[in-house]
Amino acid sequence: MLEWLVAVCIVILVVLIWPGSKYFGTESQPDALLQGLGISRQPAKERTAERWVSERGGTDGAQTASSDAGTGEKAPTVALICKPSALANYLLKHCRTFSNYSPCVGWTWRASGLLQSVYEACWPYDSPVQFVRDNLQLSDDGLVALDWAVPSYQKRRRTSSHSTSPVLLIIPNSFGKITRNVLKLCEAALSHGYLPAVFNRRSHNGAPLTTLKLQQFGDPGDLREAVRYIRYRQPAGRLYAVSESTGSGLLLSYLGECGSSSYVTAAVCLSPVFRCQSWFENGLCWPLQWALVLYQKMCLSRYRTVLGETVQTDTLFSSCSLRGLEEALFCQTAHKAAAPAAAAAAGTGSSSSNTSGSWDAYWERNEPLRDVDEVAIPVLSVCAHDDPVRGDTQSTLPLELFETNPHFFLLLTGHGGHCGFSTQSDGGAAGTVGPVGSAAGLSGGIGGPGNAWSHRALLEFFRATTDFFAAEERAKQLAARRRGLGGGSGGRVFRHRSVSTCKRVPACSHNIHAIYNWQRSYTR
Repeated sequence: MLEWLVAVCIVILVVLIWPGSKYFGTESQPDALLQGLGISRQPAKERTAERWVSERGGTDGAQTASSDAGTGEKAPTVALICKPSALANYLLKHCRTFSNYSPCVGWTWRASGLLQSVYEACWPYDSPVQFVRDNLQLSDDGLVALDWAVPSYQKRRRTSSHSTSPVLLIIPNSFGKITRNVLKLCEAALSHGYLPAVFNRRSHNGAPLTTLKLQQFGDPGDLREAVRYIRYRQPAGRLYAVSESTGSGLLLSYLGECGSSSYVTAAVCLSPVFRCQSWFENGLCWPLQWALVLYQKMCLSRYRTVLGETVQTDTLFSSCSLRGLEEALFCQTAHKAAAPAAAAAAGTGSSSSNTSGSWDAYWERNEPLRDVDEVAIPVLSVCAHDDPVRGDTQSTLPLELFETNPHFFLLLTGHGGHCGFSTQSDGGAAGTVGPVGSAAGLSGGIGGPGNAWSHRALLEFFRATTDFFAAEERAKQLAARRRGLGGGSGGRVFRHRSVSTCKRVPACSHNIHAIYNWQRSYTR
């Protein structure tokens, strides 16, 4: 019912005050995408080596942005912004989906970033997948849930622990809403041989709240234990991760804190929100903010009585902004909330300073990019220039991160909205990519030609990074054998030693038996 109410409100807003000429582009402007980022099209000799942009031209596929300005190219529809590296070269060569994006243009609702976003978030979707839930009991007796996606026609509900199929961990948005985008991603993942698992935070998507603690925006503690469980259940399969929207804050926090011991091979952030404190402070346009605040209040209302022990519920449910909700949940407690009220009544003026201090301290602990230098795996971010949720591209995207850190790649499109990325034709690409090289499940109605472009791009990114690292590992082993054959008796000893023994022991321990065991869990 809430989805239909939000959709009706948005439609009324569009009909009354929608400036169509602003959002429905009927003609393209040269270099609009790159100029919006402050990247001018100058000759290659004047460019610095740190900024590398790959863009799609008219008919030549992937091209470099160092082309001369007078070539008469069409405006680019997608750009890959990254630091030059061997992996970046490999991605440009093998990821054809990156340069094969044809957004909808003209007077159609799919050309609007806002309408695409609302459609993907609110419109119902009859998915051909079903979910098998695992409720995981955490070390503090809290509960999170893992929903394993399986085809609806599949009789066998469980996957063997000896399966070598890769696992795709999907992290929804921070509000717990399972959108069309998540459901279609599960479809696409199943069609390419993955085992999709959706991570649900405490109290989200029907997961019971057994403690008074809710998960903070960028606290990866619960996710860390969930990853340990996945590794315990599927030890032979590679682990990949995908986050959606504000859920990217949790994924980036986890990758930064765990570093090389994250157990994740590669990760993708779909329409991420990077500068989260500013995002909460600046807010959204009032229809979107009103809808998100209402949805979060409805989800929290069932726990109003128990949350009253630690949270000032009157302040919580009277808040009209996302910042107000986040501040009431995590920056104020029931016994501390009376002090600011008394200070305000006495006119001392200390209320705002105390609140501001706790708010800043909260984001020092939860800012997703606080440990970004420790990320040790490839991370692809797929963003759109017209994203109405993230905001202005120039001020909300950390371009310097992608230009200087070799682990981060930004795939920026001119159109696509927030987790939308509608194209003129989505057919003909299903079943062509994936690390396992198969399209099992297509015959059963999973992963048809309607797969989103962003899903095809991320699956191709996973395949390419896996192939690249496999080739690198083979090259290292070959070099080790050659050194062993030419090194005499000392080389013979090294030849029989595993290359993996040279790796540094990770500082972040993942002792599954010390954290998780079957006696402390149950499955529903």
